[in-house]
Amino acid sequence: MNIALWVIGGLLAAVFLLTGSSKVFVPREELAKSPGEGWVLDFSAGFVKFLGVLEILGAAGLSLPRLLGIAPVLVPLAAVGLGLIMTGAVIVMFRRREYRHVLVDVTYLLLAVFVVAGHFGRESFTG
Repeated sequence: MNIALWVIGGLLAAVFLLTGSSKVFVPREELAKSPGEGWVLDFSAGFVKFLGVLEILGAAGLSLPRLLGIAPVLVPLAAVGLGLIMTGAVIVMFRRREYRHVLVDVTYLLLAVFVVAGHFGRESFTG
């Protein structure tokens, strides 16, 4: 299971690094033209950039502590934070009636929950 945690953690880190970077570096109006990104017009540009920074930090938190062997407890904490972000994303997409994107966001949420459970669960997968 440790391999599964590495693979899923790496996948989530890559996804959130990519999406976070686009929120930080792509102007909000350009980002809104991408499929599923119309929600950004409902929020301020500053909030969208802040959210991008949080996603980049979450991506770093999913991978760097285990790679460096420093404070590995930060990995599940980063997954909790990203899970909270995805919970908000599910709510926003559901309110916008973009149900296909709700499914994508729920998938990322469930992957984050898997990482948290793997690190904090009754029988932790890490060894």
